[in-house]
Amino acid sequence: MAETRQFKTESKRLLELMVHSIYTNREIFLRELISNASDAIDKYHVLSLTGDKLEKRSDYEILIDINKKKRTLSITDNGIGMTYDELNDNLGTIAASGSREFLNKISDEKLKTEAELIGQFGVGFYSAFMVSKKVVVDTKSPLSDKAYRFTSDGTESYTIEEITKEKVGTSITLHLRDSKDDDKYDEFIEEYTIRSLVKKYSDYIRYPIRMKTEQEVAKLDKEGKPIEGKYVKKSVIETLNSMIPLWRKTKGEVTDEALAEFYKSKFSDYEGPLKSFFINVEGLISYNSLLFIPNHPPYNLYDESYERGLKLYAKGVFIMDACKELVPSYLRFIKGLVDSPDLSLNISRELVQQNKQVTRIADALEKKILSELEKMKTNDYDKYLEFFKLYGINLKYGLYELFGIKKDSLKDLLVYTTINEEKPITLKKYVEGMKKDQKFIYFASAKTKDAIKAMPQMDRIKKEGYDVLVLSDDIDEFALSILDEYDGKKFKSINQGEFDELSKEEKQTFETLKEQKKPLLEKIKELLAGKVADVVISKRLSDSPVCLVSGEGVSFEMEKVLQQTNQDQKPKAERILEINAHHDLFKALERLYVKDPGKLAKYADLLYAQALLIEGFPLENPLEFSNAMIELMIESTPLDI
Repeated sequence: MAETRQFKTESKRLLELMVHSIYTNREIFLRELISNASDAIDKYHVLSLTGDKLEKRSDYEILIDINKKKRTLSITDNGIGMTYDELNDNLGTIAASGSREFLNKISDEKLKTEAELIGQFGVGFYSAFMVSKKVVVDTKSPLSDKAYRFTSDGTESYTIEEITKEKVGTSITLHLRDSKDDDKYDEFIEEYTIRSLVKKYSDYIRYPIRMKTEQEVAKLDKEGKPIEGKYVKKSVIETLNSMIPLWRKTKGEVTDEALAEFYKSKFSDYEGPLKSFFINVEGLISYNSLLFIPNHPPYNLYDESYERGLKLYAKGVFIMDACKELVPSYLRFIKGLVDSPDLSLNISRELVQQNKQVTRIADALEKKILSELEKMKTNDYDKYLEFFKLYGINLKYGLYELFGIKKDSLKDLLVYTTINEEKPITLKKYVEGMKKDQKFIYFASAKTKDAIKAMPQMDRIKKEGYDVLVLSDDIDEFALSILDEYDGKKFKSINQGEFDELSKEEKQTFETLKEQKKPLLEKIKELLAGKVADVVISKRLSDSPVCLVSGEGVSFEMEKVLQQTNQDQKPKAERILEINAHHDLFKALERLYVKDPGKLAKYADLLYAQALLIEGFPLENPLEFSNAMIELMIESTPLDI
C-alpha cells in the first residue's frame, strides 16, 4: 500500500527554487543523476571493504535507458540502494546529503579517499524535476529485505510504496515534460543528446556508463559472411564514457600520439599541441592538471570574444568549460584542464564558491608553466624560439602588466633578435657578449634588423661593434621601461637621450666643438622653435648628416603607439635635432650662416623635415617640403648644363 507524505513547507519552497532558479542550464540534470549513481556505487564498494556483510564485486555499472514511446529516461545503478528511512531522509528532505553523512561516518581517511564521493548538498536529485513532470525511484538496499518505490511530481507531496525488486541498487525514471514552444524536452530521449551529455559532463566517472543503442551492422549471408552494401540495424550495449581520465595517469603511461589525439578532440584543434605537461599535486589542495601549448594561436586570441581559462573538473565530473581564474591574462594561450577533489563548489556545482583554493592552484600552475618554459629554453632552444615566435608577445605583456610584479619571473624567458646574432638571444646572452667598456644594453624599434642598421643613430654603435636589440612589437619599449635593467646594465634606446660611450679625450673634444658651434646651433634652434626642444652637435653620428632623437621619458616609438589609443591626452616625445659637425652639410650651413643668413630658415626646415622622414614621422606640410626641395635643386644646378 502506498504511503503519501507532504514535503515540508520550507522544502516546497526550496524545491521550487531548485527547479526554477539554482541551475542555469537544465541539461545539468543528467550530470547530477549520474553523479548520484556513482556515489551509490562508491558507498557499496567502501562498505564491502569494511566488513563481511556485503558481497565484494567488480561488476559495477550505470545503465541509461531511453523509451521514446513512453517518453521516459531511466538511470540505473547497482550501488548501495536505499532503505525506507533513507528514502525519506534523502529524497523526502531537500538538502539532506546522504553522501556527506556517509563520509562523516568513515573514520579511515584512506577509505574516504577511496570513496571519492561527488555529492555534497543533497540537492542534485531534484534537478530531475527541471525536465520531468514525474519522477519514479525504485531502490533496494542490501541492508534491507524490502524494496521501495518513491514517486513525486515535484510539487506538494511524494509517495513511498513497497515493491518487488531482486537486484540491489537504484533506478530513477524520468517522465519527461511535454515539449511546447521553445521548451524542447524531446531532445533528452535522443541517443545523440544523451551520448553528448555523458561525454561532456560525466566522461571520467570511474564506472562504465552504458546505454542500449541502435547501430548499423553488415548483413550476413547464410554462411555468416557480410553481404557487401547490405546493412541492418542491431541493438548493442555501448559504453559511453572513457572512465579513466588521461590526466590521472603518469606521463610515462601516455604516448605522444594519445596526448595529441586527446588534445585535438578535447579542444577542437586540427593539429596536436606544441607542448604538453602533466601536473599532479597532493597536499593541502590536491589536484591533477594536463596543460597544452597549442601549435598555433587561436584566430581570436587577442579579441574580447576570446574566453581564456582551463576546463574545471571536480572528482572527474565536469564543472565549467573555461575557469579564467586558473590562468593569468598573459598566459591566455594555455589550454588544458584541472581536476581537484578539494574544490568548494556552490549548490549547483556550476561555479566555484571560494576563490582561495582556485587562487592557490592558479599560483602553482603559473609557476609550473614558467618552469616548463625555462626547461624548454634550456633543453630545446630551437623549439623555444618556435614557441616565442608564437606567444612571446604574451610574456612581454605579462612583464608590463601590474606594474612589473612578474618581471623577475619573466625576464629570463625573453628573447630578442639582434643586429649581430643569427638567432634571437636572451638578455643574459646579450650581457655576456657585451664589449668590455660598454655601459648599456642598446635597443631600437623596427620590424627588421636591416631597418635598424640603416638608421643614422647606428653610425657610432656600428663602429664600436655594439649589439642592438631589435624591438618589433608595440609593447616592447613599454616592457623594457618596466624592466629598467638586466644584471645591473640599464636599457638604452639608440635614438633617445645622449650617447654616453665616449672616451675622456673624446668628451673634451666634444665640449670644445660645442662651444665653437654654439651661435649657429642656437640660431637653428630659434628658427625651429615649437618644432624641436634643442639643436645639438651629435656624439653618435659619424657618417650621416643629421638625426632626430627624443629626450628622456616618452620615446618616439611610445608616442606612435599612444597616438593609436583612445586616451584624451596623448603625450609626445621631446624632439632633439642632432647634427654631425664633421659632415659637409654642416659645413655648408656654416658658410650660409656667414654669407647669406636669410636663407638659413629654409635650410633648417629642410634639415628638420629630413630628420622626420628618417624617423618615420609624417611631414606637417608635404607640399611645402616638395617646393623647397625643387627650389634648392634649381639653385644648386648651373643653368648652362
